[in-house]
Amino acid sequence: MNDAVLQLEGLVKTYGTDSPAEIRVLQGLDLIVNKGETVALVAPSGAGKSTLLHIAGLLDVADRGVVRIGGADLANKSDRARTAARRQDIGFVYQFHHLLPEFSALENIVLPQLANGVADVRAKDRALTLLDRVGIAARAGHRPAALSGGEQQRVAFCRALANEPRLLLADEPTGNLDPATADQVFDAMMQLVADTGLAAVIATHNMELAARMDRVLRLENGKLISA
Repeated sequence: MNDAVLQLEGLVKTYGTDSPAEIRVLQGLDLIVNKGETVALVAPSGAGKSTLLHIAGLLDVADRGVVRIGGADLANKSDRARTAARRQDIGFVYQFHHLLPEFSALENIVLPQLANGVADVRAKDRALTLLDRVGIAARAGHRPAALSGGEQQRVAFCRALANEPRLLLADEPTGNLDPATADQVFDAMMQLVADTGLAAVIATHNMELAARMDRVLRLENGKLISA
């Protein structure tokens, strides 16, 4: 049985092609992430971590290479097919929470489910379950401005998992938090990943957090190496 959730093969991405300022960000990069596996992605700023995550998450397109999610090659599919795959199979978390300020924590998690055709009652039940798992169910009715930074990011994790994706992609998800809060949020995130069994690729500068994941990979000279 193939447990690979994410497969990247021979990814090439260059910016400023045919100019003196050409930057080769990815150079034949390969990666396989299996179900239930957590992978830390580390690299200096500007090395291409965000580019890699955006290509893996179908938000950007490589110059060459294969992107498979659950075995389906989506690198050259239509925008409609890629959008459907993002909505159903991929959850994103960024350094800033990007929650909708006019909606409550609960509503921020319900809305992506409604957009995916989930019934309102079921969407609310799942949102409350997720908030409970990260320990902030009591804050469900609060808008983002009334939540602490750690609470906001926990809601962002719950929103990313709202549609039960196969793959979680996170770009410096604790980068805006103090060390103690970052540790608490990371624990909550890892527990959610363990509970759901999804695959996760998490870019971070925090080597202590990276060391708690199954694998640590460094992006260097456009390729991934074991750190």
